[in-house]
Amino acid sequence: MRYNEGDYRHEVYKSISFIGQDVDFFMEVKVQCLLEIARQHFTSAEDLTVLDVGCGVGLTDRLLVGSFSALHGVDISHESINSAADANPTVEYRAYDGAALPFPDGIFDLAFAINVLHHVPPNAREHFAQEMGRVLRPGGLAVIMEHNPYNPLTRLAVYRCSFDKDAVLLRMATAKRLLWGAGFRSVNGRHILFFPFRSTTARIAENRLGWCPLGAQYYLVGHKPTSNALEGSE
Repeated sequence: MRYNEGDYRHEVYKSISFIGQDVDFFMEVKVQCLLEIARQHFTSAEDLTVLDVGCGVGLTDRLLVGSFSALHGVDISHESINSAADANPTVEYRAYDGAALPFPDGIFDLAFAINVLHHVPPNAREHFAQEMGRVLRPGGLAVIMEHNPYNPLTRLAVYRCSFDKDAVLLRMATAKRLLWGAGFRSVNGRHILFFPFRSTTARIAENRLGWCPLGAQYYLVGHKPTSNALEGSE
C-alpha cells in the first residue's frame, strides 16, 4: 500500500488511538533521541550530511529540517516521496528499488531507519544494513529504531495497523547481530517510549530505564570502522 500524509496519519491514529497520543508524539521522542545521538558522537551535528532510509511521507524529516547541513531521504513509494518533497522542500528526496541505495559510497555521516527494518524480509535485512554502511563515510553512524516485540501494547498497535500486515518484528539482540554481520562495530542501544506522556519527568525516568527491555521501541547505534580492521567491542 502507498500513502500520502493524510492517509498515513489516519492509519497510524487508528492503530494507536487507545494509547492517548498521536503520531507526532512518537516522532518527537525519536527525533530527540536521534539528535542526542548525533550530538554525542560528532563535534557539530549542524555540519553533518544525513540520510533517512525509508522516509515515508517525511514526518520525521519535518522535525529535523535545519538540524543538519544536508538531509536526504529515500523510500520505495513514489507517492510518499512526492508528499515528503511537498512538505519539506529543502530536503533532497529520491525513490529507490528497496535494494541498492541510489548514492555513491561513503558520502553520509549518519544514516537512520525508523521503523523500517520490520518491513524488510528477514533474508534481505543484512543487505539492507550493508547498504546503509556502504553509503556512510568511515567513522559514520547507522541508527536503527524499531518496535519492541516484548511490549504487549506495541504488538497490539502493530496488529491494528493496516500497513504493518507484513511486519516481522525483531528483538534488539537480533537487530544487534544484524548490524555486526553487516560490518558495524561498537553497536549499542537502549529501549525508549516507556510512558506516553509529554513531560520532563517522563523523559528523565526513561533515560534511567533504557536498559529495561519493556519500552515500546528501541534504538541501536552502529559505527562504521575507520579502517578495514574490525574495531570496537559489542
